[in-house]
Order: sequence, then C-alpha cells, then structure tokens
Amino acid sequence: MAPLLNIIGAGHVGRALGRLFAASGEFEIGAVLTRSAGSAADAITFIGAGHAAGGMGQLGPADAWMLAVPDDQIATVCAQLAAAAPLAGALVFHCSGAKSSLELEAAAHAGALTASAHPIRSFADPEAVAGSFGGTWCGVEGAPGAIAMLEPALLAIGGRVALIDASAKTVYHAAAVFASNYLVTVIDTALRAYQAAGIPAAAARELARPLATETLANVFRLGPETALSGPIARGDMATVTRQQAAVSAWDADAGKLYEALAAATVQLAGRRT
Repeated sequence: MAPLLNIIGAGHVGRALGRLFAASGEFEIGAVLTRSAGSAADAITFIGAGHAAGGMGQLGPADAWMLAVPDDQIATVCAQLAAAAPLAGALVFHCSGAKSSLELEAAAHAGALTASAHPIRSFADPEAVAGSFGGTWCGVEGAPGAIAMLEPALLAIGGRVALIDASAKTVYHAAAVFASNYLVTVIDTALRAYQAAGIPAAAARELARPLATETLANVFRLGPETALSGPIARGDMATVTRQQAAVSAWDADAGKLYEALAAATVQLAGRRT
C-alpha cells in the first residue's frame, strides 16, 4: 500500500499537490485539516480523496504529513502537530520557499524526518497547476531520510528536484524575487524613463519589449556574461556617468537604482575576462 499522507492546510498549494500525489499513487490521502469544515470539504472534492478532520486530535497517525500553511504559521502548527500525533519515523514537510525545514524542529524532536519542498510555480490557479505540473522545479532541503522519501514522490508527479542548502534558504527565496519581482521593478523604471522622454506608455512598452525579451533569451541561452551588452560591457564609463546624472536629475530614486545596478554590472562585466 502507498504511504498515508495527512494534509494540514489545503489552500491553493495544498490542494494542487494533494491531487497530484493522490493521482500518482505515491501517497494515499488520509485526513485533511483546514480552517473550516467547508474549506476542508472543498479541498477534498478538488483532491478527489481524503476525509475531513475537525482538529489536530482527529488527524490520526500517518506515514507522511504535508504542512501547506502560511509561512508564519509553520512552526506553531508543527508544534501543535507534535503534541497531538505520533511522528516517530514519519515524514513531515512544508511547502514554503522562504522558510527552511528548521521550522519543523518540534517534529524533528518527536522523531520525524523533516524537509521542505518548494514548487517554483505560481499557484493562483490550482486547477491549471495540477494539470501542467510536469517539469516544475522544486527546491528541496532537509534530513537525508526525509529527502529519500520525498524526492521519488515529487518525481512521480512530474517535478524536477533541486537540492538546496537549508542555511541559504532565505537567499534561495530571494533569488526568485530577483528573477521575478525585481525584474518587474527594473522594467517599470525603464518604461517610466521612456515616458519621461516623451514616449506614450503604450509605445514605451513596445520599445522595451524586444530589448527585454531578447536579452532574457540570450541570458538563458548564452549565460549572463555573454549576454551583457551596452556601455559598461564596452567600457564606456563616460556614458554611464552622464546617464547617472541625467537619471538622478529626473528621478532621485531611479538614480539610486541606476547607481546600484551599474556597480553590479561592472562586476558582471569583470567576469567576462
């Protein structure tokens, strides 16, 4: 029989992974505990398996536990679980990208094998994620025994596993912020700068689009050192100095951003030699 998986927290992430694990046969879904009976019923319907639990005391034993709760609740929920259920030898994992498996210290003290598994996807539409999970990278760290249990399950649902250092989990999560959130901020600054030069917003997006998309394609095809172009790559620091002054005069905050990015880009250009 497949190992029994109990799920605590069945929002978008918990229900998508629950459905995938159930469909793969890697886990048999047991109890599902959420904030209300109604949300538990909805989650079970989505997952297609499991039964609702009215509280920690009703969860019953399991071979594995998935804590798909908000980041700031992981340690508290884990402590409650450790006080309510036998965990010796069981797998306990959470799905946070920002927090490490050290948040599961209470479970580890109770004899559980602990880990974190962070699927690098947007879960705004769990139905879509569950239908297209193949190829999704999952950042995984934790106890070797936990990873030995968790990795095959992730591979079975189409995931790809990237093992990460638990001590660098916050830096790992910041990498996603750089690659996504801050990229948006940089593009926004570019669009506003175009508009400051008299270009309408819609036209500014069209001017920026080929530069941004072609540059990203080059980064992932050739690597950042080779993809880098522009005045710093050419060693034209006089142009950089003029741009720094002009941008700062236009928008002081944008000027600070330009200055910080220029310094980082000089370092990147130095790696080309």
